[in-house]
Amino acid sequence: MKPLEIENAHFILIDFEFRPRGGIEGNPVEVICMVALDMSTNQYVRCWADDLHAMKAPPFQTSDNTVFVAYFASAELSCFEVLGWTAPDNVLDLYAEFRNLTNGLVLPDGRSLLGALKYFGIIGINSQTKDDMRALALRGGPYEYAERASLLDYCQTDVDALHPLLLAMKPYIDFPRALLRGQYNTALAKMESLGSPIDYPTYKGLCQHWEAIKTELIKEIDADYGVYENGTFKEGLFKEYLQAKGIRWPRLDSGKLKLDDETFKTMSKLHPIIQPLRSLRDSLSKLRLNALQVGEDGRNRCLLSPFSSSTSRNQPSTNKFVFGLAKWARGLIQPRPGMAIAYIDWSQQEFGIAAALSNDTNMKSAYQSGDPYLAFAKQAGAVPPTATKQSHPSERDQYKQCVLATQYGMGAEALAARLKQPTLRAKQLLTMHHKVYKQFWGWSDNLYNLTINRNRLNTVFGWQLIVPADLNPRSVRNFPMQANAAEMLRIACILMVKNGIQLCAPIHDAVLIEATEDTIEEQAKMAQQCMEEASQIVLENFKLTSDADIIRHPGRFLDESAKPFWNTVMTIYEKVKAESVEKLNTNMSEHLTPVQSYISY
Repeated sequence: MKPLEIENAHFILIDFEFRPRGGIEGNPVEVICMVALDMSTNQYVRCWADDLHAMKAPPFQTSDNTVFVAYFASAELSCFEVLGWTAPDNVLDLYAEFRNLTNGLVLPDGRSLLGALKYFGIIGINSQTKDDMRALALRGGPYEYAERASLLDYCQTDVDALHPLLLAMKPYIDFPRALLRGQYNTALAKMESLGSPIDYPTYKGLCQHWEAIKTELIKEIDADYGVYENGTFKEGLFKEYLQAKGIRWPRLDSGKLKLDDETFKTMSKLHPIIQPLRSLRDSLSKLRLNALQVGEDGRNRCLLSPFSSSTSRNQPSTNKFVFGLAKWARGLIQPRPGMAIAYIDWSQQEFGIAAALSNDTNMKSAYQSGDPYLAFAKQAGAVPPTATKQSHPSERDQYKQCVLATQYGMGAEALAARLKQPTLRAKQLLTMHHKVYKQFWGWSDNLYNLTINRNRLNTVFGWQLIVPADLNPRSVRNFPMQANAAEMLRIACILMVKNGIQLCAPIHDAVLIEATEDTIEEQAKMAQQCMEEASQIVLENFKLTSDADIIRHPGRFLDESAKPFWNTVMTIYEKVKAESVEKLNTNMSEHLTPVQSYISY
């Protein structure tokens, strides 16, 4: 394929109206209609679903120099998936580019299409009209002739809005990189169309009995803590528990205990005895099982919300996306008979990115050793060159926590608490990190100073952050690692799609793929090669490695640390389910007449 010459490009503006099939969230999309505008000829194509499904290819030019323009393009490309059309090579997502252009700014009108139009002073459709038309689309058919015309007209208003928006944004768009971001939408569309396989019967059963399960969970787990009263967590009782166990807990300036999840997460690592309580609180406060979007075919599909974070990572709803749930609930992910899934994630990705971007020789060597934490301990002279993870576990763990502390921006006191060591020891470790990785810290300091002067940060492929005055210095220093990791994931997903790998979902620094049992190992290796290639593209030939965890039916996606809580929930579920059946049978028998009882007997 020839490189695209943007000045001679053929722009097609496109928009679909659609809804989840049958109106059920979690199902694949159901196409309603489409409008496209050829900017070269100024001609429209307006088609209803029946006509679109009869077409084997889009009803407009699709040559190598064609650029498809949309706002939130993954939605349009999901329609391509349903229609069986080949995804275009060149996609320009004006949402991603507007998000990039304004990243770091507070926008009073938001980043929707209407918000983008208002930002550039372009008059768009009335928001109430937009809401009314969306409601009509979500209602589903059959549609009367007037309703069809209204929906096509509404669809065209979005296409018409794209024209002036493209012209207004064009001077700010870095087209080679913008098209790379646009191409990621093809992978997103495939993931949003395929989704992750869910154990549907168990999921529906948990939803049905969740209130009763929560009551039993509190009763069983709180037996070791005594901090709940009538189903409610009591800070006073928790204080008494902490005093009895001799645990020092972080406090707010007001003197009250810090009870946010991040504090519980940190403290449960310091004091593993707290972990079951943390899992219970997490499940009770955040888990909304009925909100999880599971289609009629038992697959979790939801909007993956690309480019939503300041670092350009995906931010799907934590309630609708199975990987947003508490870790134990991910056990609902289960491949179908004859199928398998593979969870593939980069090894110490942020450490490797930091090493490559800073060109720190010691840090690169530590990453390439395969165990950067032990390598750091060796470089610091804390363990002999022949040390292994088994021979020096405590030293390795201290240096591991030091590496993670620098990534998270922890100070000496927080690191000391994490290590259960004096603050002096934490200071020694942090000082050693600065000494061993001097090149990295010099790079980080220069980056920070340059950012303060320029008020702007950029990734290798042009994702930018306009730095607000109140941005945490830790966030500034960590942005290159987080944002370039997002770039890496996008490129890896693009490569996987080109290699025919079935992507189910992106998860932070990992992907979930699916294949038949007999091909999953081959597919996982191919996916790992794509991830390695993506890292080399972003990091100028510095290669990051990855790990693959393969799960075959009837296995479940369960982290080792989450298995105990999953088992507890399943035991309670079976008990509650049996009690429910028994109660139903009892109620039925009580309402039977003597003759009915005799016949039943």
